[in-house]
Amino acid sequence: MKVEIKRQNHEVSGSTVSIHQKILDRIVRMTDKFGEGKTQTLIPFFSIIRRSRPTPFNQAVLTPSFCLVIQGSKKIHLGQEVIQYYGGDFVASLIDMPTAGHIVQATRDLPYVGFRIDFTTKEIADVMTEAEINVKPRDKKLNAAAFVGKSDGDILEIFIKLLKLLDKPEEAPFVSTLLKREMIFRLLRGKYGHLFFQQVLFDKKTDGVGKVIEWIKNNYTISFTVDELAKVNNMSVSALHQKFKAITTMGPLQYQKQLRLQEARLLILSGTRDVTTAALEVGYESPSQFSREYRRVFGLPPLQDIKALRENFPNAGAQKVF
Repeated sequence: MKVEIKRQNHEVSGSTVSIHQKILDRIVRMTDKFGEGKTQTLIPFFSIIRRSRPTPFNQAVLTPSFCLVIQGSKKIHLGQEVIQYYGGDFVASLIDMPTAGHIVQATRDLPYVGFRIDFTTKEIADVMTEAEINVKPRDKKLNAAAFVGKSDGDILEIFIKLLKLLDKPEEAPFVSTLLKREMIFRLLRGKYGHLFFQQVLFDKKTDGVGKVIEWIKNNYTISFTVDELAKVNNMSVSALHQKFKAITTMGPLQYQKQLRLQEARLLILSGTRDVTTAALEVGYESPSQFSREYRRVFGLPPLQDIKALRENFPNAGAQKVF
């Protein structure tokens, strides 16, 4: 049974809400020149999404990133939680996280506007080291590697500076890198710092589950058993399942299956592989099994799903994320 959580905007005082909303409105106006869909800016790690209508529900892999809603609303499925978030809210992921979601509030007059910053755990670790930040866990339990939070004025100001940089292509490569590091710094120092830095995901030597996640990500085409994973990483099967599910919201084999199917979907969508070739390339031995599992996850057989994707998301062939 899924639990639906609706996050309403700005649980703070009226005056703070007004200031925060004014900054969001200013940012929306700064994006008026961008067209419908996803725009990859001249800053490699910064992209902008504008939609004038809601989008269909879509399964995808959320790669390591910070995705901020400026206007409109989006709904995302994280494990058993269904979270609807609004202007000023963000979703962040520290690993490749199979998930699903869609834009639910968007019109021509009030389009959905969202920003995406791609990052790596190494970039987070580098900022922590250089700034000598010590992030302590709030409790002993593991947290999911993708989560929803609320931005503050400092984060919004960084995005304003990034937007201004788009008009200064000679400065953008250098200054944008500094702004990205500042963003990571402020996130680590803020109320969500314990979620942005989870030791198990950064130090692969201290806990087997971090190594397991990384190994599956890099070797998802290889068949394995959970017993084999647990033994190689000196963990019990029950401990591996418990920790893996806490971080990814699913078990190791389900995680591998999601990565395989998402990659195959992209290969077919790109037009470079047919269904059978894509299935074999991602590790399936039986095209019929691939088609059954594909339909179970995406709701349609491969070719029908690809046709629907191309109709609903014209630029989908170039997108690896949701």
